[in-house]
Amino acid sequence: MTVAVDVQFLDHEAVLPRQANASDAGYDLHAMERYELAPGEREMFRTGIAIAIPEGYVGYIKPRSGLAARNGLNVLGGVIDAGYRGEVGVILHNTDPTDLVLVRAGDRIAQLVIQPVESVQFEEVYELPASERAGGGFGSTGA
Repeated sequence: MTVAVDVQFLDHEAVLPRQANASDAGYDLHAMERYELAPGEREMFRTGIAIAIPEGYVGYIKPRSGLAARNGLNVLGGVIDAGYRGEVGVILHNTDPTDLVLVRAGDRIAQLVIQPVESVQFEEVYELPASERAGGGFGSTGA
């Protein structure tokens, strides 16, 4: 199934999000500026685009695994709601304890994944139904 997502270019140097391979879930997002991220630093990067995600869908900005493995770059935040029409920004965090990470204009810095989202209705109850896991979490399964 193909979902149409309108893209507005806010900068003449912006790059249309695209997959590296036809079977990829994510579409690469590109940085608009050069910046050196110090160890532990986070910075918002412009992408030069705004998008219109259709109702019933959400956009997730996810890390690129190669940047995470090689440079320790992680993405913070990263939810784009269907009603948002501003510029797509990517918050990168340098998790490396000692090395600067250079991001150049045009670099692929994150990937955008578009997924359907269900509407839910929360209902207050006196007690939740029982489950095998119950309240166990945060490593309770031994992993």
